[in-house]
Amino acid sequence: MAVILADVFGSPNIGVYCFCNENVAIVPPGLTNRKMNQFAETLGVDVCKTTVGGSTLVGALVTGNSKVILVPHIIQEYELERIREFSKVAVVDSLWTALGNVVLANDFGAVMHPESPDEIVKALNSKLGVKAVKAKIGALPFVGALGIATNRGAILSPSTVEEERSVVQGALNVGVELSTTNGGVPFVKSGILANSKGAVVGPLTRGAELMQVSRALGV
Repeated sequence: MAVILADVFGSPNIGVYCFCNENVAIVPPGLTNRKMNQFAETLGVDVCKTTVGGSTLVGALVTGNSKVILVPHIIQEYELERIREFSKVAVVDSLWTALGNVVLANDFGAVMHPESPDEIVKALNSKLGVKAVKAKIGALPFVGALGIATNRGAILSPSTVEEERSVVQGALNVGVELSTTNGGVPFVKSGILANSKGAVVGPLTRGAELMQVSRALGV
């Protein structure tokens, strides 16, 4: 288990550009082989290099767990086939395309935007095989952007209140800690790519934040 610092295209917002579960990391084209090898070694995964809907913002568009990766309807067929080489995939036919920003999931459960359309609700319950609950984090609905969850633990924005924390903890069945990333950014997911085997964090992340990531996610 390890935690490393890394950027994507010079940006510390690695969670906006990348997605990972226990088996695969999806990264945008343009990353060097050296960086992809670092991700693969740290996270213990295979690496799939593709855009989603022609966009490099993979982490904002994709969600899921180790069973299935959920992708928006804007995905192109060649992108879909590329991901299928590494994982089961399900297309969510919803007008909401930024799935990574509105869903927080692991292998035990999922939390979603309170106004999530039926297509997202059904995909979480049937495709991921988990019970999904609606909640906010810090009174904001973008739960996927404000948290990061693995099968070992979860980190939420420091603005999270106790009732919200309890809901997320119960839904995901893991311990929940509060922290920022990248030197005080409350949108936790933007600065972390993690699973139960390791974590990659944005290079602006401070020592205290690194300690919190390590403790909360057990890496």
